[in-house]
Amino acid sequence: DAINDPNIRVVAQIAPAVRIAIGDKFGIPKGENSFNKLVTALRMMGFDHVYDTNFGADLTVIEESKELAERLMTGENLPLFTSCCPAWVKYCETKHPEFAGNISTCRSPQGMLSAVIKEYFAKKDAEENKKTYVVSIMPCTAKKDEKERDQMQKDGIKDVDAVLTTRELARMIKRAGILFTRLPDEEFDQDL
Repeated sequence: DAINDPNIRVVAQIAPAVRIAIGDKFGIPKGENSFNKLVTALRMMGFDHVYDTNFGADLTVIEESKELAERLMTGENLPLFTSCCPAWVKYCETKHPEFAGNISTCRSPQGMLSAVIKEYFAKKDAEENKKTYVVSIMPCTAKKDEKERDQMQKDGIKDVDAVLTTRELARMIKRAGILFTRLPDEEFDQDL
């Protein structure tokens, strides 16, 4: 519905593992990078912008490095555990709550990039009377749960509006009648 609404800017972000796994669904040899064909397919389906989650991963590394340096200075809550995997975070919180304080307070790459995307388009949205809708394309269903966490919103507005797994996206591409292996290669957006 969001793709078909002219008042919604639909933005995708693609996790690194998806660029390889998506090819498996279309008979592309294992391990072959299909990222540029995936960018083309998303644009053909109506996505307005397509970004690489690697940028969010870079932001997470920078912030977690700062957090580690601060913790090493104080000696508190060590060792530092990454917050990148929501399945790991949930496991730690429920099965080993004594280590919850050791989990980084940084958002995952999905969370970092989604927040940047929403902030980046906020002024444009106001000028154009649009809403930005962020779709994360992730290899793990735990990312669906992560998008619902309180840390993944600002002022009651979610940073991630939808999460698609590699399988779900492959089904969308097939339903759209796109011949994935024949697609030309396009580059992801780099304007953030």
